Amino acid sequence: MIIVMARGASDADIAAVVEKIRSAGLAEHVSRGTERTIIGAVGDERTLTADMFEPMPGVERALRVVKEYRIVSREVHPGNTVVTVRGVPIGGKAIQVIAGPCSVETPEQMLASARAVREAGCRLLRGGAFKPRSSPYSFQGLGVEGLDYLQQASRAEGLPIVTELMDVRLLDTFLEYDVDVIQIGTRNMQNFDLLKEVGRINKPVILKRGLSATVNEWLMAAEYIAAGGNHNIIFCERGVRGFETAYRNMLDVTAIPVLKRETHLPVIVDPSHAGGKAWLVPALAKAAIAAGADGLLVEMHPNPCEAWCDADQALNPDELATLMRELAPLAEALGRTL
Repeated sequence: MIIVMARGASDADIAAVVEKIRSAGLAEHVSRGTERTIIGAVGDERTLTADMFEPMPGVERALRVVKEYRIVSREVHPGNTVVTVRGVPIGGKAIQVIAGPCSVETPEQMLASARAVREAGCRLLRGGAFKPRSSPYSFQGLGVEGLDYLQQASRAEGLPIVTELMDVRLLDTFLEYDVDVIQIGTRNMQNFDLLKEVGRINKPVILKRGLSATVNEWLMAAEYIAAGGNHNIIFCERGVRGFETAYRNMLDVTAIPVLKRETHLPVIVDPSHAGGKAWLVPALAKAAIAAGADGLLVEMHPNPCEAWCDADQALNPDELATLMRELAPLAEALGRTL
């Protein structure tokens, strides 16, 4: 950490800062310029925060040099991490597409969905048993009954499942149903109690980006999970809130290479929630893969016109199969497989 002293800071002010650095177990490096004095804290600066110094007399500002996130940082783990879900690798050479309906509706709907997902060449099944909705009057999901339908369909087609956990009190239920990948949704990205709890289990976690979260806030949220001992984390970009109304959210394609530079963990993209329209999904999916994403989270419904949730953004089975065929040469051009 670098502490910049204000112009005219006294020797006593400088000495107080030095003493605080030493009391934290670090050493100091003092550089006295013609106008300002700069003090560097030498050692593991993660024990320090800007708030420790900025209120002190004579301090203009404090700047962190080392990143606050440790475990998820590429600095401490230069190679790419591959998260394996029942033998399916996420983050390696293969690009994985996770597909399925927004919400679990009926056993028949889930069986048809799982069959279409497998036939299209996707290797993981998604489905929402518990749904976070903007309106309290909208369909909130079938709950535990939905988990049962989801598991029945996944076993029938041999697909691992991905589903969203909203309430920490339901974590044990998710474990009882042996959910393969727990999704932490956009609105819970900074639900720190929930992050801590999924950090204590050994289940892969997809962490979606918050509606207005910065990349640093997103990385710090992942650090909460990793700090608990669970390093099986997958980042999911799903669009951020912008000013445009022509589409649902603004897909931040730039975040993909930025994350790949900052973290060793896999990065996937949800083009369905970003665009909000089925016709936008293929273009956004291709852009995500071209930018370096390790996979996609795509909504597909056997009959989108009858979907109970997010009908506009769901592909039908034929559209999903077409998308997979179109993505294959792109993956090959990038030296990857689909």
